Amino acid sequence: MAVAAIEAHRWTREEYEQMAEAGLFAPEARVELVEGIVYDRLSQTPAHVTSVHLAEEALRLAFPGRYFRIQFPLALGSHSEPEPDVAVVPGGPRDYPDSHPSTALLVVEVADSSLLHDRKRKLPLYAAAGIAEVWILDLKRRALEVYRDPVSDAYRSKTVLPAGDAVSPLAGAGVSIAVADLLP
Repeated sequence: MAVAAIEAHRWTREEYEQMAEAGLFAPEARVELVEGIVYDRLSQTPAHVTSVHLAEEALRLAFPGRYFRIQFPLALGSHSEPEPDVAVVPGGPRDYPDSHPSTALLVVEVADSSLLHDRKRKLPLYAAAGIAEVWILDLKRRALEVYRDPVSDAYRSKTVLPAGDAVSPLAGAGVSIAVADLLP
């Protein structure tokens, strides 16, 4: 007996946005589109929220006058609209009245229970979009994973920095940020 391969339907960004506008997601729903699949975003612990604010605060010194998007979508290809915790994007708010940014200078994901999702699903997406630098702040290990040099759907460079180290964003103003300053 032949077995047919049954594929899951992969949503486009356009279909996803139409579903949101039509109210198919509850107003309080926290979802994001990654490679055509709508994923529930995990609830935010107090430590997660604190780290998002600390990262934004620290990065404002490294990227003076830049536009920050906090948990807002990036339009990455026709099937993905992830919502990174922090994204430093080109331009300003008025540059995006009709569409979300399609790139970022730096993306930061704060991970406690979402670490596997961030590494396995979102990181390859960011690399494929050519985002030069991604940070994953691992709250459980109290470390910062720094990914640089995207090629295809991966990063050639990965550095893990413990809380006692510091990092300077590639596209930043040469400011050094202590990893401990990003942690709750």
